[in-house]
Amino acid sequence: MIVYSSNAEEFRRDVDNNSIDERIKSEFKKHLKRNPSAGEQRAWQNSMQFMEKIVRKSGIPNDCGVWIEYNIPSTPKRIDFVISGHDNDDRSNFIIIELKQWSHAEATDKEDLVRTELSGGIRETTHPAYQADSYRKYFADMNTAVEDKGINAVACAYLHNYKRNDPEPLLAKQYSEIVSYTPLFFKEDAEKLESFIRKYVGKGKGMDILYDIENGKIRPSKKLVDSISDMFEGNPVFTLLDEQKVAYSTIMTLIRRRSEKKTAIVVDGGPGTGKSVVAMNVLVSALKDEKNCNVRYIAPNAAFKEVVVDELGRHTKALKQRARCLFSGVGNCYVDAEDGAFDVLICDEAHRLKKKGAYRYYGVSQVEDLLKAAKISVFFVDDHQAIRLTDEGSTERIKEACDKLGIELVRVKLEAQFRCSGADGYMNWLNDALQLGNTGNYDGWDKEAFDFKIFDDPNELFNTIQELNKKGFKARLLGGYAWKWTGKDDGNPNAEIKDVSMPEFGFELPWNSRKKSFQWAINSEGINQVGCVHTSQGLEFDYAGVLIGYDLRIDADGNLYGSLKDYRDTAGKSGLKKNPEKLTEYIKNVYRILMSRGMKGCYIFCRDPAVRDYFKGRIG
Repeated sequence: MIVYSSNAEEFRRDVDNNSIDERIKSEFKKHLKRNPSAGEQRAWQNSMQFMEKIVRKSGIPNDCGVWIEYNIPSTPKRIDFVISGHDNDDRSNFIIIELKQWSHAEATDKEDLVRTELSGGIRETTHPAYQADSYRKYFADMNTAVEDKGINAVACAYLHNYKRNDPEPLLAKQYSEIVSYTPLFFKEDAEKLESFIRKYVGKGKGMDILYDIENGKIRPSKKLVDSISDMFEGNPVFTLLDEQKVAYSTIMTLIRRRSEKKTAIVVDGGPGTGKSVVAMNVLVSALKDEKNCNVRYIAPNAAFKEVVVDELGRHTKALKQRARCLFSGVGNCYVDAEDGAFDVLICDEAHRLKKKGAYRYYGVSQVEDLLKAAKISVFFVDDHQAIRLTDEGSTERIKEACDKLGIELVRVKLEAQFRCSGADGYMNWLNDALQLGNTGNYDGWDKEAFDFKIFDDPNELFNTIQELNKKGFKARLLGGYAWKWTGKDDGNPNAEIKDVSMPEFGFELPWNSRKKSFQWAINSEGINQVGCVHTSQGLEFDYAGVLIGYDLRIDADGNLYGSLKDYRDTAGKSGLKKNPEKLTEYIKNVYRILMSRGMKGCYIFCRDPAVRDYFKGRIG
């Protein structure tokens, strides 16, 4: 989606008339459903003045295409400036130009990372050339027109306020490879940038390219589980963007220094921010680049681990055997491990780590078990995904354990949404609608990119999920713990009994099979079963249908609350009889997890009409 598009002539006129920022602001609000921040508007006012001069002095034809604030499909990321046209050989090209208002930067020893002033402090971020090139790769992968129409994508970065130093940190040796094919232009390099633009679009005719790109089909977002085998075979699959790259490079740098001292890293991010993608990239890189690195990938949620191992086993038996060694649950596996027995332990979904008193766990703290057992411990955490009192892997608990054991803690934050079609607005809305906190930005999202519907009949929701599967989408029906679940010893080992029952609608389906619970998400039989949070947490689907039961209620003041008698997870509500606030928090967390499993859409049915009306009122 392009916020602003025009030809080069119109762009120059808008800047000359001092109307460019107002035009972008108007289109921004129209397409992204929110007002731009003051900082974004200042950046347009400043940077577009520089780009107008570059475009004018380059002498390129008036019919070159100009795009500003291009929203990369399935992400919240936007490309600052794109210009399209043909070169001397009549090849179709477009140039991605990453604009920076930086005035200084510092080099780091972390792959493709630099330090500069951001958000009022000196912070690590991706090198401008890496950022521009990663956007180019992501863009080219997602839009079919780039390949189908033979369009060539080029990238560069322009730091129009930055005077080149001698020596220049951004051109340090460790960045030589990335700047060799994604050039960096400084304040004094205006003529070089003009020449670069002429080289690729100097023959004009860029509006047709803009049209082809804008109307190109968007490839489905890659699902992590479906791509695991390619990653293990050394094929590049995921392009890490911005804070994902910061997290990855930070972790890999510490892994390379593992002999120096024990360190823990917490990567904090909500659903769909790419925690598992970063974690899997770290695992593959550690195995490939670090000789004799004793590494394990820990998944407290058994469903994710089993699905990954199953997927790897589809390709070769040897790969499945290897996966059985590399991927583990946690349980009591690390209670008695020797101090520093492992080089690296990567714990995904760490918020589900258990403390003393958890079922079958005889230790004191799984957080401390992992910290003691590894030289480098990596925890991927979302504090809003804890759903039981025995869950202990919060960011604060990990910090407390590090302080106790004298282990240095490094924290990294992931914020950009890559699930839910990159609709940050949807996740902000969901957090606010579930009353999990005031997000400050919940006024909408691109409904064409991510579909959300509220059904009045669970049968209609189920039929919709069935139809989506027939069309080739991966869709599943999920439910909160608001219905009984007959035990396997009572004749229900393989989804024989239809426990999820709503007689008032003539609706009944079984919970997911206990016998095949870990394969439910990928097994065709799972389409006719209702999955729970334990068989879906950490996984993703094209579409998620969610049944919200009587466990979530609403009072006369419009406050959502958890109903103890209607919450059927015996272990989940243990110890919560006199703690209604914590019960409510956990039930809301369950629904937040379920309602964020979809990449293209989420459809819900609320059994309580009052709750249904509440959600309808929240979407307008």
